[in-house]
Parts: sequence; structure tokens; C-alpha cells
Amino acid sequence: MLLKLDFSSDVPIYLQIRNQIVMGIADGKLSPGERLPTIRALANEAGINVMTINKAYALLKQEGYILADRKSGTIINPDIAKPGSITDKAKEDLKLVISEIKLAGVSKEKLIHLCSQLYDETEAKK
Repeated sequence: MLLKLDFSSDVPIYLQIRNQIVMGIADGKLSPGERLPTIRALANEAGINVMTINKAYALLKQEGYILADRKSGTIINPDIAKPGSITDKAKEDLKLVISEIKLAGVSKEKLIHLCSQLYDETEAKK
């Protein structure tokens, strides 16, 4: 699993990992039921502390994106693709982004067009 980490970013490394895994699932690069690398293996591959990967995996598990078991390892949640379901957290995150975009003076029509483009980009990668 190849991660692109920006060590100079204001976004913490564990969040960058979490975000890339979520986007990988959405883009179809990671499939439901697919096994993820162990925490140690991913830490070695990325050249970062094991606790950083542990924190990212714990957050992903808490959010329901992954399932972890000491015997079978860590996998992408097979039930992750529930059509039409949006978590409360996702709604709050989206509301914040929309508020920021509104404050930047972007019209509703332009926002909807941008959302449509970005949605289509994720569909094209599957």
C-alpha cells in the first residue's frame, strides 16, 4: 500500500493516512473485504512510528471503515458500501466545507457543479 505523506502539512500524519484509506475505498482502489497491511508493516513501509499507524487504524475502525481482529488481521469493512447511507459525521464535515465555500463567495450553482465534477472523478477511477 503506497501512501503519499506530506510531513510539512498542517494535517497530522495519522489523519493523512486515514483520509487516503477512505479515498482509496471510495475510488475503488481498496475493495470491501480487502486485507490491509499490518500496523508494523505499514509503519516500516512509510517510515513512520507504529503508534501513528495504530492511531489511524483505530480511527478508521471507530468510524466503521475497517474491521480488525488479532487472528485475521485488518480488512476493509465488507458492509461499508451501504447505498444511500450518510453518517452524521459526514454530514457535519460536509456542512463545514459548504460553509467555508460560501464564505469564499462561491455560488450554490458553482458548488453543485464542482461537487458533480468531483463525484464523477471518483466514479471514473473505479
